[in-house]
Amino acid sequence: MSEYGTELLKRQLNDLAKNPIDLVSVGLVDESNVYEWEILIMGPDGTLYEGGFFKARLVFPPDFPNMPPTMTFTSEMWHPNVYEDGKVCISILHPPGEDEFNAQESADERWRPILGVEQILVSVISMLSDPNDESPANLDAAVMWRNDRAAFKKKVRQVVRKSQEEC
Repeated sequence: MSEYGTELLKRQLNDLAKNPIDLVSVGLVDESNVYEWEILIMGPDGTLYEGGFFKARLVFPPDFPNMPPTMTFTSEMWHPNVYEDGKVCISILHPPGEDEFNAQESADERWRPILGVEQILVSVISMLSDPNDESPANLDAAVMWRNDRAAFKKKVRQVVRKSQEEC
């Protein structure tokens, strides 16, 4: 754990406490470990996830900010860009540089050390509003999103209800 990474995370946590992002609450899982955050995201208005309360963990690597954190929903989530285990798959959380196996994604869309937690959270809220089915993490959710929107909406409504019961 770098001293710089630790100080940067403390500062970003304090900044988010003073100037919170709409629909998001952040805190530490354990006050003695600034490298693991608890996140609560409220489903954005006007989206299928509206009214939901989705818990997640943001875990930062020892070499943060050079490498991105991982974000995993601990609440059930049905979304093309979220693996079945809850891990979020969006460009901003991918390691820096070009990916020879993913020509759709430029280095500019991937993690860069100048980015911070706020940009990650805004990207996740955007992901909930606008799923990317071109590069899915959950193939079943992506196929349902594309081919059977009514079934997708019904499944998301069930996930939203479950999230409300768990909070």
